[in-house]
Amino acid sequence: MFAGAEILAPGERSEVAMVLWIGVDDTDSLRGMCTTFLAAELVRDLTRDFDLVGYPRLVRLNPNIPWKTRGNAAVCLRIGSGRGEPMTVGELGGRPIQTFPRGRCDEPPARVLDRVSRLVERWSRIDDETTNPGFTISPTAARAWLYWRAVRRIVTMDEAVAAASTSAIVRGYKNGRGIIGALAATSWRPRDRTYEVLCYRKESSWGTRREIVPESVKEMDIRFPSTFNSYDYDNERVVIAPHSPCPILFGIRGDEPGVLPEAMRSIRGERPAGWLLFETNQGTDDHVVPQPVMEPRQTIRVEGRVERFPRILRGGHVVVSLSGVDVTAYEPSKQFRSVVAALWPGDRIGVI
Repeated sequence: MFAGAEILAPGERSEVAMVLWIGVDDTDSLRGMCTTFLAAELVRDLTRDFDLVGYPRLVRLNPNIPWKTRGNAAVCLRIGSGRGEPMTVGELGGRPIQTFPRGRCDEPPARVLDRVSRLVERWSRIDDETTNPGFTISPTAARAWLYWRAVRRIVTMDEAVAAASTSAIVRGYKNGRGIIGALAATSWRPRDRTYEVLCYRKESSWGTRREIVPESVKEMDIRFPSTFNSYDYDNERVVIAPHSPCPILFGIRGDEPGVLPEAMRSIRGERPAGWLLFETNQGTDDHVVPQPVMEPRQTIRVEGRVERFPRILRGGHVVVSLSGVDVTAYEPSKQFRSVVAALWPGDRIGVI
């Protein structure tokens, strides 16, 4: 058993229960696991008694958080009794996963508490000192302002809990930091969105080399132009597959959710054990602060004129001075450094 601290979150208003909102964060580590896999396990278990309402959500928060595992993503699910025309958004355990556009749930959060906590405790890398899981179950979403704070700056635990419903259950493990992302995931009200279909590996394959045919990824990229970030043509590298020992086989991102299952099936190589289609905030630039405030751990947009020719530092990093601000293209950005190095004094550019 894990030592979990359960919190009844404060709030200022009560709302009519429509569906149950479940948010989870900080369950993985660099040595394995992925919070989206835990989302799939929750979907697999809960959809035996409840309907999935809307897409599962993959919500990336501030990318500058120093204690993030990789992409600083949390997940959100909504369950209840579905209404409207269902559609298939996955296949798990050999069973198609359907979702409904609307739903209602009059069950209290405690109704699924044991099931959610059991799966979080089973799959979280609690043994890793940097992993601090947290989850929430609530009849309403957390307040929208929490998302905008969490995607652009550092949020405290007190701030996150203050955004929750009065009837939300919030549980954290160890220092409980995952509570922040879990609540923030439920607070996202999309203004813009993209989608990602994630394919999962058989557990016996975790930690082994992924077998994906690169040519099939290039063919998919051409055949489905609404997908993006699938293949790096400059460096001849497949970018849909992670390099960590996590349960993910590959993920395909795109603007049109309807084509992603077919795009997924066109990839040749290792066959996925299951898949799930997520609605995400990837590629939306929600994390970019529109006015530069120059605060640590923020992503800002700066526009101005190049003051002098760029200089190259040891290690291959390229620095350009832009209206009094030094902007650096680091070595991992590869060919992009050539673009920065080619700038001339007087050029007007915008930088994120």
